[in-house]
Amino acid sequence: MRPRTHWQWPLDKVFVKINGETHYLWRAVDHEGEVLESFVTKRRHRKAALKFLRKTMKGHGKGEVIVTDHLRSYGAAIKEIGNADRQGTGPWLNNRGENSHQPFRRRERAMLRFRRMKTLQKFVAVHASVHNLISIRSAISIHAITSSSTVPLLIPSGANFVQHSFRHLTAN
Repeated sequence: MRPRTHWQWPLDKVFVKINGETHYLWRAVDHEGEVLESFVTKRRHRKAALKFLRKTMKGHGKGEVIVTDHLRSYGAAIKEIGNADRQGTGPWLNNRGENSHQPFRRRERAMLRFRRMKTLQKFVAVHASVHNLISIRSAISIHAITSSSTVPLLIPSGANFVQHSFRHLTAN
C-alpha cells in the first residue's frame, strides 16, 4: 500500500476501561472522517504519543496539519519528530477526531465492554476498516450520487428508467 498524504489529521484519545483499569485508545482520522490508525496503550505520556505518531506516519506519510487537543504529550511527541510547525490546536478544530469515537462507543456498549487489551486492539482495527468501508462519505461523494447522470442507474423506476438510461441507443 502506497502511503497517501492527507492534508489534515485530527488526533484524539479516548478512555477505555478494561477489567476496571483505564486504557487509552488513540486515533488518527483524515479530513473526511476515515480512521487512519488506532492504537491502544496503558499510559498517555510522550512515549505512547510518539509511538502512535510514528506508526501512523509509517503507514500514511506526513499530514500537512496535525490537529490535536491541548494534551502536552502530543506537543512533545510532535516536537521530537520535527513537525512542531505543523501542529494545530484550538477550539472546535478537533471535532472530527472527537466524533470518530461515537460509532466505537455504541459498539462497545453493545458488546458489554472488553476483557483484554489484545482483544480491544483487534476489535478497533477491524471496526475502523469496516466503518471506513460502509461510510458513504469515504466511499462515494454525495455529489456523485445526486448527479443527474447517475440517478437513473441507482434508482430504476419502470419506463422512466428505460427512457433515460437507454436514450442514446434509441436515438439512431
